[in-house]
Amino acid sequence: MIAGAFGGSLKGRLKGVTESRISKRIAAIAESATLKVDAKAKALQAQGRPVISYAAGEPDFATPAHIVEAAVVAARDPKNHRYTPAVGLPELREAIAHKTLTDSGTSVSAAQVIVTNGGKQAVYQAFATIVDEGDEVLLPSPFWTTYPEAIALAGGKTVEVFAGADQGYKVTVDQLEAARTSKTKAMLFCSPSNPTGAVYSREEVEAIGRWALEAGIWVISDEIYQNLVYDGLKAFSITEVVPELIDRTILVNGVAKSYAMTGWRLGWMVGPADVIKAAGNLQSHLTSNVSNVSQRAAIAALTGPQDEVLAMRESFDRRRKLAVAELNKISGWVAPMPEGAFYVYSDVRGLLGRDWGGKTINTSLELCDYILDAAEVALVPGEAFGPSGYVRMSYALGDDAILEGIGRLQKLFA
Repeated sequence: MIAGAFGGSLKGRLKGVTESRISKRIAAIAESATLKVDAKAKALQAQGRPVISYAAGEPDFATPAHIVEAAVVAARDPKNHRYTPAVGLPELREAIAHKTLTDSGTSVSAAQVIVTNGGKQAVYQAFATIVDEGDEVLLPSPFWTTYPEAIALAGGKTVEVFAGADQGYKVTVDQLEAARTSKTKAMLFCSPSNPTGAVYSREEVEAIGRWALEAGIWVISDEIYQNLVYDGLKAFSITEVVPELIDRTILVNGVAKSYAMTGWRLGWMVGPADVIKAAGNLQSHLTSNVSNVSQRAAIAALTGPQDEVLAMRESFDRRRKLAVAELNKISGWVAPMPEGAFYVYSDVRGLLGRDWGGKTINTSLELCDYILDAAEVALVPGEAFGPSGYVRMSYALGDDAILEGIGRLQKLFA
């Protein structure tokens, strides 16, 4: 009777309605692969399985105590219970401008800073502010999973430029120029890199910066890992090395990685005045201000003692050496030494096209599924970051867990 009243099968009509309920642009977005793998690992852990997860890029350290205390004090102050400027607290914007000068070698005013809900919002707003429908964005690959989705949300088109382990996972000017077209609007630059841990030298940064300047394209530079570099290296900012680019560059950053503050959701973007004004207008409608408590905590992070930050970096340094040494004991597994961040991006093509567990495994996605099932170790496949044949491991967890998980891999592929 209901079917007749609506002129046909209710099931059929509802199917049509369901298919059109979500906008095409949003429906095309893929779930974050890293968070998906981590969620699956945590679900298995909740079932009592001894899964070791190297999936999420999240330090295992507690946020330094003085930062937490600043948040506690802020939570008790009624002035933090109210709306504040959408673009961020003036004191925090000043602190970020100072950090940008100190760590990025770039002089900016507080008015050129927007405080965002984590680095992801900064990335999204950067693309949304400068990219128009059909614009192309050059994306060095392997890349962080969020970049192409943010580009697509802005109406842009991702053009991947791949550099493998043989290049140290770093693209060249020749590669970028070969990928550039009349539609190229911007490029994404990330050093140190997620997922590879690659750090571009000053000479490499300058070459890419000079090329971008001559090509007249925008640069969105993700500097979230700039303070996590090893062996005495420095992560050079592209605007420090090529200051003429400052009017066509947006820097994105945050406190999540260096200060073990992933859950505080505090990032920022720095850029030319007109871009920041436009992005501020967007944020005023999108989210308004970031939590004032998190902002007060970030002020304490940037202006307070840095001893614990340095201690965390020393731990990451020890862990990267441990992880690489143990992974390279596996035949067919090639783990280059990362120079920054807290990831090892391994070339596992030597393990593909072979029989494992009674089945021929041809992709890194299939390999990671097999590893999770057979060894209860969670890794993120290369398909999440670019071409197949690679896997990402985060070493932002304890030494014992690193040894235990890699030991399982060594037995699995012995």
